[in-house]
Amino acid sequence: MIRILLADDQPLVRTGFKMILDAEPDMAVVGEAGDGADAVRQARDLRPDVVVMDIRMPVCDGIAATAQIAAAGHARVLILTTFHVDEHVVNALRAGASGFLLKDVHADRLLEAIRVVHAGNAIVDPAVTRRLLDQFVHRLPVPGSHDGAAAASQERLSGTTGREREVLALVAQGLSNAEIAAELVVTETTVKTHVHHLLTKLGARDRVQLVVLAYETGLAGQRRPS
Repeated sequence: MIRILLADDQPLVRTGFKMILDAEPDMAVVGEAGDGADAVRQARDLRPDVVVMDIRMPVCDGIAATAQIAAAGHARVLILTTFHVDEHVVNALRAGASGFLLKDVHADRLLEAIRVVHAGNAIVDPAVTRRLLDQFVHRLPVPGSHDGAAAASQERLSGTTGREREVLALVAQGLSNAEIAAELVVTETTVKTHVHHLLTKLGARDRVQLVVLAYETGLAGQRRPS
């Protein structure tokens, strides 16, 4: 049974999600929080497997709450976002979230994401990732910048190959391994190998952290040729 904590300041949203999740034989909503501080307290007391977390909440926002929950190891966090808060997504992932989805996500996609996160994997919604590129590419660090975070990320990339960086840029655009394979005209097994090498070389926990790194270095702003 996957034990879930819902954190959202809108009661109707929590009610809707609860009805969907409780209808699944392998899921149970064990708590609801209306603000980030309460989410942190309930995550500590209830020890859910997954926290479904909104970003904009009173008292303590979802990003700060995610950082505290992830640091304490109380649960894995799945962020829900809307387009107007996309600029906060990278910060949420850096805080330790295991993935993010659109807040108006289809029920089947939400259920799949919760199971993926519970299994210890990460999920990045391609629609959100591509929208991030469209709206916030001008805010990304410039490759070669001497900004602290950007410079450190560039240093980490120095040990990767050109093809690995190409794969990283496509991962950051939300493409699946199959889509990357089609784009680069290689097998999906080859792409999986490149992703594995990237995780190892960059010391990344999962695919989500690869996306964050790609944004920090400016690789996420590199478009695929049309």
